[in-house]
Amino acid sequence: MADWRTSKITAAPPAPEALGRIKTIVGSKGWSDDPAVLEPLLLDRRGLFVGKTALLVRPATTQEVSDVVQVCAEHGIAIVPQGGNTGLVAGGVPHEHGAEILLNLSRMNHVRVVDPADYTITVEAGCVLADIQAEAEKVDRLFPLSLGAEGSCQIGGNISTNAGGVAVLHYGNMRDLVLGLEVVLPDGQVWEGLRGLRKDNTGYDIKQLFIGGEGTLGIITAAVLKLFPLPKDLQTAIVALGELDAAIPLLEAARTTSGDAVTSLELMPRQALEFAIKHIHGVADPLAVPHDYYVLVEFSGARPDGGMADNMTAFLEDAFEKGLISDAVVAQSEAQRAAFWRIREAIVEAQLYEGGSIKHDVAVPADRSPEFIRRAVAAVKEAMPGIRPLPFGHIGDGNIHLNLTQPEGMDRDAYIAEWPRMNRIVHDIVADLGGSISAEHGVGRLKREEITRYKSALEIDLMRKIKTALDPKGIMNPGKVV
Repeated sequence: MADWRTSKITAAPPAPEALGRIKTIVGSKGWSDDPAVLEPLLLDRRGLFVGKTALLVRPATTQEVSDVVQVCAEHGIAIVPQGGNTGLVAGGVPHEHGAEILLNLSRMNHVRVVDPADYTITVEAGCVLADIQAEAEKVDRLFPLSLGAEGSCQIGGNISTNAGGVAVLHYGNMRDLVLGLEVVLPDGQVWEGLRGLRKDNTGYDIKQLFIGGEGTLGIITAAVLKLFPLPKDLQTAIVALGELDAAIPLLEAARTTSGDAVTSLELMPRQALEFAIKHIHGVADPLAVPHDYYVLVEFSGARPDGGMADNMTAFLEDAFEKGLISDAVVAQSEAQRAAFWRIREAIVEAQLYEGGSIKHDVAVPADRSPEFIRRAVAAVKEAMPGIRPLPFGHIGDGNIHLNLTQPEGMDRDAYIAEWPRMNRIVHDIVADLGGSISAEHGVGRLKREEITRYKSALEIDLMRKIKTALDPKGIMNPGKVV
């Protein structure tokens, strides 16, 4: 069987004279060809793709990015923009031919302006997400994007992939959190769009082209982001669902009882919890009796005395009465709240110890999430006896991570080779339910061919026309998305 991950793209090596000019632009601290430095940046997060590069470039300013891109445009050198390299679809990893330069933005990591009165923060693309959260908290504000890789992912990558995370239900995804952008275009021009306006009805919203564009239309170098009041009253519970279908009326009850202050509603299946208990130190069963499905639910209030504890109590009492849940535990301290969230994080980490895992990041209308889970789980089990499906994640907004752990005892490589077949089974069900095959991870290289099956020919054509219009030489992250 041919390896479905092998690239068919070839390219000629860049001219040494051009690479020399690029090195001069960024200075001795701004480039490397040391294999030890390059190695971790050339491997995608899931270990499916290993690339090569003609040169690693780490510019320190927007002007340096612009100057480097101008040289690349002049010489026809392809550029792969990269943030923290935490992406899950190989969008920030070069191809195997080694002719592209890797432009890593980690040195552009300054917070330019924090404006608590305007509820905005202006940051450079290389800022680590957790650092932005901390800067906001210093002025009693919240930057709500939160995800497992927040200690290493960079905001430019978050924007370029339209990242989601655990708080989308209340705050929206990255597309909802960006007010303005600064972008280096494929010819080296700098689009200065760092405006913090909530309203600007003067034509096309240009920034939206680059949010979720995965570096194929330009390189994001800075952004103005929305801030929110820092929550002072957090109430967190883990509940056992009476049945899977109860998740949808449970969400409705949570929103109503909390005054629409639900920030997270995360689904966790029993088998994923068992993996976490088995492999991750400190993870314990939250309830006395095992259940098929659990939901982690969190209410957030801006005032210390915001009444969220009473809201949580009323919500749980009502859910018990209606038979939506069969058991529950509420965090009684910040340490216990952190332990609950640790369970949610650990169910991802623990899968590494159970062998190969075929990942799906899909979205369906929220009220059809239980139907999707039932149909997809049944279909993959029929297709491969012994497979261990783990449907978990953001059921409150319809984004289910359906990770398929290999059958016990099966060869890992043989199992991973089944990825395209499992994709077809799962994604066909998603399409039948009017969903999307990528909810928050993007397209990158992993799903570039896959989307042509599920998007209309007109949509694909429009995407290609936009790509051609902005990047006529095709040097921006070629072979990704489109």
